Amino acid sequence: MKIAFLTAGGLAPCLSASIGALINRYAQLAPRAQLFGYEFGYKGLLLGKLREFPHHLGDRADLLYSFGGSPLGNSRVKLTNAEDCIKNGYIQKGQDPLEKAADQLMRDGINILHTIGGDDTNTMAGVLASRLKRNGYDLTVVGLPKTVDNDIYPIAQSLGAYTAAEQGALFFDNIANENTTSTRHLIIHEVMGRNCGWLAAYTAKIYHENLARRTWFDEIGLTQNRWDVDAVYIPEMEFDPDQEMQRLKLLMDSKDCVNIFLSEGAATARIVKEIKAEGRKILKDAFGHIPLDKINAGKWLSKIFSKGLKADKVLVQKSGYFARSAAPNAQDLELIKKSAYLAAEMALKQKSGVIGLDENENNELRFIDFKYIKGGKPFNVNQDWFLKLLHEIGQIN
Repeated sequence: MKIAFLTAGGLAPCLSASIGALINRYAQLAPRAQLFGYEFGYKGLLLGKLREFPHHLGDRADLLYSFGGSPLGNSRVKLTNAEDCIKNGYIQKGQDPLEKAADQLMRDGINILHTIGGDDTNTMAGVLASRLKRNGYDLTVVGLPKTVDNDIYPIAQSLGAYTAAEQGALFFDNIANENTTSTRHLIIHEVMGRNCGWLAAYTAKIYHENLARRTWFDEIGLTQNRWDVDAVYIPEMEFDPDQEMQRLKLLMDSKDCVNIFLSEGAATARIVKEIKAEGRKILKDAFGHIPLDKINAGKWLSKIFSKGLKADKVLVQKSGYFARSAAPNAQDLELIKKSAYLAAEMALKQKSGVIGLDENENNELRFIDFKYIKGGKPFNVNQDWFLKLLHEIGQIN
């Protein structure tokens, strides 16, 4: 039996650990199986870059729990975008990337493929499995859901998201000390999240709660309110910069600084409208997404607020690469192990789908059919913990 792993999309604090957990489980359930990995995700699959894992790796797989990143490497490749695959040299003109990927899996004799990625990674895996089955080749594909945005239907909690929030809070714990370098200091913490604000919101929650557990030294100016979060802006909530300016100016006047947590996609529509009004064009990536580094929400917001708040110094910091590259924390690692163990068990039963906490089944860890997997799930802003956070920082009454 040949079993292959593939990690795709951006990094998340679960990739190495997921591979480790899968290896551990197969060492128990199918010790004679051959284990492989496609290098750099679907790019490696299209190019036939297959790496065999040594048989004794199962004895050391626990080491992968302490690593971030992926030992196999990642790439962002959309198998249904032939034009992009041709441009990058993954296929020849006239080839179908899905067909080429399916042919490669057959040539390599893979019986089970584990895809660790977001909605695109896993929906493409489902299409591959269906296509191979129609061609008479029986491939079992079982995916694990990773994305720090936590925006996959119907997954209640994607692998690595808890860790990314925790690391983002740690990142800002140091950055916030920059408020001591200037009077009237505006600090904007830009957090990953194209369409979903969960990560920015949960990062702010953890940071805010961490501050409450610290011992402060009010007598010499080390006060919690100076270091605390003053605003959280996410895609799911409209915010009026002029109205917010009035509230934040009072805070700037009273504590000499303002700290904002901003989801990178929070103002995309507004910024795009302004760019188009200026006659500029924005090219989209292979997935049809507007590159957020071209949008630069933090820079956009800093220009608006720096003048209105009469800031003497402005600092925009992005925690994305820092947060997504971490090794998983204990909370994530527990979920990763449970998910990977169930993924191996279902794969050996020749069931294709995704393993995740199913929102449609009381958030139980279950096998979910590929047809139910899709991206773009918004963050529920009416959750008690989020409303409590906004109330405590004064963003809502």
